[in-house]
Amino acid sequence: MNILAVVFPGQAAQQVGMLNTLSEHYPLVKETFSEVSEVLGYDIWKLVQRGPATELNKTYRAQPAILTASVAIWRIWKQQGGCTPKIMAGHSLGEYSALVCAEGMDLHSAVKLVMIRGMLMQEVVPYGRGAMSVIIGLSDDVVFELCKAVQQDQIVSPASFNGPGHVVIAGHKEAVNRVNLCCKSAGAKHILMLPISVPSHCSLMKPVVVKFRKELEKIVITTPRIPVVNNVDACVEWEPKDIRNALIRQLYTPVRWNEIVQYCIHQKIKRFLEMGPGKILTGLIRNTVSDVFSLSVNDPVSLSEAIRINKN
Repeated sequence: MNILAVVFPGQAAQQVGMLNTLSEHYPLVKETFSEVSEVLGYDIWKLVQRGPATELNKTYRAQPAILTASVAIWRIWKQQGGCTPKIMAGHSLGEYSALVCAEGMDLHSAVKLVMIRGMLMQEVVPYGRGAMSVIIGLSDDVVFELCKAVQQDQIVSPASFNGPGHVVIAGHKEAVNRVNLCCKSAGAKHILMLPISVPSHCSLMKPVVVKFRKELEKIVITTPRIPVVNNVDACVEWEPKDIRNALIRQLYTPVRWNEIVQYCIHQKIKRFLEMGPGKILTGLIRNTVSDVFSLSVNDPVSLSEAIRINKN
């Protein structure tokens, strides 16, 4: 019985030097980045390996970089005989990685699309005016109410419900800072500003919709070969038009990651593999459910362990 889900991280997972060790053992890493560099018109592998971090963290750079890294790991997984998962899902940008790996869209189209997506998002909220932060230790409802209470004439709202007591907020930088202070006073255990240059998944992104829809219409989307749980409805869509619609709404609608994990659990998933830089999703899954196996796969050791475990 297939009990495996493969998940892909979103923005904030990027880091200078990511996949360096993996590239030393598997040529597919550099081959995939070289392929994407030709599409983007710059050496994305050089940026990923040398930085600077301030450049890599720009949304229109970070999104193609993370997407490429995730696809490279997936390709190696398949090359090494890794099994096909029952379900795929991705967090925010990771939904595009999932769709590429599930063969719902091709890599070349996806990297162009997410680069444009990042540029459009940055245009509508100039660098330094928006922010996102993680609030740990307060309920979804408390964070939602605190956002409403301090909005004033600005926008701030939950952008991702990641798990019990783990909410990401997004909006105008000053409003995000006000919510952070209120959350601290309300007893939040930890508050962390994210290295993201645009406030994703909130209403500030609505002006992007018209231009993004036009770009999305240029992309060929087909029925995925593997079910992909989307961000906005926490369900699987098969029709290309429904996939497009969900990707558009994802711009300004919160990511329902906690519900995505629960959906997978209801599908009898017992093992999660996170393919991409970092281990953010692995940590979230472990904090949400205790009786499943979760592993981040992004170096030779973790790849070998994942293959060994999933052969049993």
